[in-house]
Amino acid sequence: MELTAWLSLASICLMGAMSPGPSLIVVLKHTVSGGRINGVLTGLAHGIGVAMYAILTVIGLAIIIESTPWLFNLIKYAGVILLVWLAYKALTSKSSLAKIIHQGTKVTMRESFWEGLMIAFLNPKLAVFFLALFSQFVEAQASWQQNVIMVGTVSGIDTLWYCLVAIVLSHSVILTKLRDNAHIVEKTTGIALLAVAARIAF
Repeated sequence: MELTAWLSLASICLMGAMSPGPSLIVVLKHTVSGGRINGVLTGLAHGIGVAMYAILTVIGLAIIIESTPWLFNLIKYAGVILLVWLAYKALTSKSSLAKIIHQGTKVTMRESFWEGLMIAFLNPKLAVFFLALFSQFVEAQASWQQNVIMVGTVSGIDTLWYCLVAIVLSHSVILTKLRDNAHIVEKTTGIALLAVAARIAF
């Protein structure tokens, strides 16, 4: 892959990662409730989910997802259910960040990894995005090395961005302010997740 083509691919991926969405919300939630390690782990898991879709796209399976409405809808509505569940947990006092912080407990690293992975994997729009994006860069006779570079670029940029977000948010001053206003963070998170779920569903 030529350097100019790679730079174009990297730029598009960076802009996509930086766009606010449910992934950012989940990373924020786990950083506030668990700390830096949980936030970074969520970002790493999200990068793995993105890599899975990138690999599927490179080997052509994303075309099946796009051309098979029932499969696309299955993944889409599974994603909606996940978003609604996360919103419910955020909006109910039983699972509030404020309560978690007050009790001195943290979300587990397993929970952070799982939610980070699922928020990426249960997003079929990623498959369509990569199909549209990679079609501009994939060549019929592309070598496996070129495909590895493309997948590595996409997943690497996504992982680095969300890990950076978690690290910045977990800075002592910022994290303290976020935790002091945990109830606001949580309610805002819940409302935002519901809005995203509604947009995807309708």
